[in-house]
Amino acid sequence: MKDGKPAADKSPDAEPPKAPSSGAPERRGKRRRSVVDRRLGLERRRGPGRRRSDERRSAEEGEMTDEQFDFIMAIDKYKRTNNRPFPTWTEVLEIIHALGYRQVAEPEDLK
Repeated sequence: MKDGKPAADKSPDAEPPKAPSSGAPERRGKRRRSVVDRRLGLERRRGPGRRRSDERRSAEEGEMTDEQFDFIMAIDKYKRTNNRPFPTWTEVLEIIHALGYRQVAEPEDLK
């Protein structure tokens, strides 16, 4: 005791003093779950299953031709295989050639 006050417990086992309770539940260490489960990329509201990519949805709904879908999937495969989020134009041209496209007609002006 010093100055009429008990000595503070300095042991490593001592608990820090608790703040006065406001009646609200304690949230420390508990985060609310978000709408999207980030590990799986699924929306919890949709239920279990696989979420369609925007490209797949567009192709299935007729907003994209088969040729366009094949091109997008080839670009996506290249990006994943080579760990390149943004391929150069030279790489895009290589992908186009790998798909079998060749210049056989005279070039036309773009519309």
